[in-house]
Amino acid sequence: MSNLRQRFYIENCPVRGEVVHLDEALQTILSQRSYPEAIKILIGEMLSATALLASTLKIKGQISLQIQAKGTLKWAMAECNHLGEVRALADFAEDPRFAEAHDSSTVLSTLEQPVLFINIEPEVGERYQGIVPLDKPTLAQCLMQYYDLSAQIPTHIVLASTKETSGGLLIQLLPRREDEYETIDEDLWPRLIMLTDTLKSEEITSLDPQEILFRLYHEEDVRLPEQESLRFACTCSQKKCVNALIQIGENAVKETLEVQNPIEMNCQFCNARYTFNAEEALSLFGKHLS
Repeated sequence: MSNLRQRFYIENCPVRGEVVHLDEALQTILSQRSYPEAIKILIGEMLSATALLASTLKIKGQISLQIQAKGTLKWAMAECNHLGEVRALADFAEDPRFAEAHDSSTVLSTLEQPVLFINIEPEVGERYQGIVPLDKPTLAQCLMQYYDLSAQIPTHIVLASTKETSGGLLIQLLPRREDEYETIDEDLWPRLIMLTDTLKSEEITSLDPQEILFRLYHEEDVRLPEQESLRFACTCSQKKCVNALIQIGENAVKETLEVQNPIEMNCQFCNARYTFNAEEALSLFGKHLS
């Protein structure tokens, strides 16, 4: 078991769901920076959440979650695209509460004026941004509130993370067709929520997705398509760095070269380093050193 996403359906019912498990990808991300344990757990939950939410989109593109706040946690973000590529990052100041805590709710409780952004960026078409109040004890509860109020799709989410492994489960009750109203068990959705809430954090992070689904819904007629793979990947590139230099303009590049030659641009997500000496940087503006 490694980086997996397992979709599932309840046969003859308008219910779909996903189970996500991440370990190697999460470990790669956390190894890029020195994070206290509580922030590692928050990043793990955000990463699993984006992988779950990305699976509900029928577009090519990416979805990201970003927490912005005042206080010792300045911001945190996680991202997943339609290829199952994930990455995440956080910026924070030292806080003894983060080192002592063993769950993400401690971090969330310290936030001042927090906002959670849900950004959907299709490869073709308009971008969408949703704003979610971070006024619930857990990230999962905040996301469920978003679906209730904005998407208006009954959704239940559970998330769990350790400093090495994260996972989550999402189920949704889709709109019914007219011919389904008489045949669908009215108790199905409340029953699924009740069963899902019996799932323990250690089960989410340690069990195979198929084992989780069997334990929860073995009395239901569950259908399992093929599992999908998730992996860490960064979107940084030489081309993006070139575009960034062009965007800030020739004068700004010259000023930078006076104090830093070559110009170094480091990716915070993967620690990749891109360098441009004076000749390379100025040639972007049609200038050449004699």
